[in-house]
Amino acid sequence: MYISERILNLSASQTLAMSQRSAELRAQGVDVVNLSLGEPDFTTPEHIKQAAQKAIDENYSFYSPVPGYLSLRKAICGKLKAENGLDYAPSQIVVSNGAKQSICQVLLAVVNAGDEVILPAPYWVSYPEMVKLAEGVLRVIPTDIEHDFKITPGQLRLTLNEKTKAIIFCSPSNPTGSVYTRQEIQKLAAVLRDFPNVVIIADEIYEHINYVGEHYSFAQIADLRERVVIVNGVSKGYAMTGWRIGWIAAPEQIAKACSKLQGQITSGASSISQKAAEAAYLGEQQCVENMRLAFQRRRDLVVRLAKQIEGLKVNVPQGAFYLFVECSHFIGKTDGERIIKSATDLAMYLLEQGHVATVSGEGFGAPNYLRLSYATSEDNLCKAFERIKQTLNKLK
Repeated sequence: MYISERILNLSASQTLAMSQRSAELRAQGVDVVNLSLGEPDFTTPEHIKQAAQKAIDENYSFYSPVPGYLSLRKAICGKLKAENGLDYAPSQIVVSNGAKQSICQVLLAVVNAGDEVILPAPYWVSYPEMVKLAEGVLRVIPTDIEHDFKITPGQLRLTLNEKTKAIIFCSPSNPTGSVYTRQEIQKLAAVLRDFPNVVIIADEIYEHINYVGEHYSFAQIADLRERVVIVNGVSKGYAMTGWRIGWIAAPEQIAKACSKLQGQITSGASSISQKAAEAAYLGEQQCVENMRLAFQRRRDLVVRLAKQIEGLKVNVPQGAFYLFVECSHFIGKTDGERIIKSATDLAMYLLEQGHVATVSGEGFGAPNYLRLSYATSEDNLCKAFERIKQTLNKLK
């Protein structure tokens, strides 16, 4: 009776729910391999930790400016210029408590009640819930594994209309690992040109975990630039998930709106974390490349292991650290005691019988899929896939 409809209408995060359930089993002494969370298993690079320690010693213990320290925003502008060829001013950067807050604030800043927001599916589990918070209307474009989970210009044109206010576009993608090429983005851009009131929210948090070489952003298309919001941060590429630093690079009016909103919600992000993030962008980048190469080796391993499991349909992800497998073969199967009625049932079966935590595709808008994170050691991955294989073999 005390909870608002706004909160009652939200779904719980399936990724966090599965991670919590696996933690409960581990607390009971069960040896669970957790492939549910999108969190690098690497520790934060030493030079970044040293910068945080230095910031403590130098008494960076007071409130930070709402949009972030100017020095960090300048460092982000430098990164955008050096890596992406993009010119941004510090006034166009807003630093937040993670990219999740950044995306939510952009939606709240631009979406009015009844505005439509386009989500290519599979999508990250939090996107639709954020749209709900903004009182927007979801318009989902489905994709499938046969097309590497990428939307086509034709699909996009059929979905856009005068009510469309925004599209959230994630490349490299969570949960699929798909990476759109320069040519594919340019073809989508040609469609978006006919709908000038649509804000393009480009979630690029996995930018540095890319196995095809080139990261291409909608913001690099000059005539779209003034309605593109880049969302990025240090969590994935620099193994800094717990530091909680994300940011946007946006048209100035959207940046100001997000800063205004943030000033009423959280104010500035952690002062110490900001100084660490500054060191991440200004310091040597070999640590980023070392982690990317490790993830690529793991990608190759899990694709090979998954293809050895009869009944799973597998593609080759080109970025991020997820394998998104089609598992409809196992829906309706039984081990003699338990019937698998959905991918959610299958994920729970793998957890309880195989002691491997995965995430059902239902929360990602793809009900016949499972997401498996390979952000863990190769030994853990070999152990997990052997368990998955043995557990699925029980289903007939």
